Amino acid sequence: MPAGVAMPVRTSAAVGTSTKTSAGRSPPSRIARIAGSALSLERPGAYERLRAVVLDELTEAPEHSLHLPEPHDDRLRAVTDLLHTDPARNTTLAELGRSAGASERTLSRLFHTELGMSFHRWRTVLRIHHALIHLTDGRSVTETATACGWSNPSSFIDAFTAVVGQTPGRYQAELRAAPTTR
Repeated sequence: MPAGVAMPVRTSAAVGTSTKTSAGRSPPSRIARIAGSALSLERPGAYERLRAVVLDELTEAPEHSLHLPEPHDDRLRAVTDLLHTDPARNTTLAELGRSAGASERTLSRLFHTELGMSFHRWRTVLRIHHALIHLTDGRSVTETATACGWSNPSSFIDAFTAVVGQTPGRYQAELRAAPTTR
């Protein structure tokens, strides 16, 4: 799997990632509704208010991306290489730091500054990448959970759903239902 690229995810709507606002609407539909009402009012300052609302909506929208950035720092790369080799590895950041010659605090800071996410988030996305491959190959949810480092299927299902936007079972069902191209 190529490093540092977003992995397409088959969802119930299409291939891609899902973004929702706190109100549960997708930003484009909510913004279109707001824009239609604000611009039809033609009051002084409507454009500025609309712009502020659009910026607020886009800022609020959580990113559910499977993009897995890769580090430039050699110490951080040593840690991510270990995890790429064995995504089920349940070692702490402190333990990984000892093998890479860096403190837990330094690595934690590097995860945030270089990769834009916490160690926990990065490892979860890495495991989801591997889980997608296992599920696509027809492995069971339980087998995939164990192979990718989750202690039980329930925690795997929760993490998978949070990142991908659907359960692993639904993901597999949609794969089976999708027409194959030959």
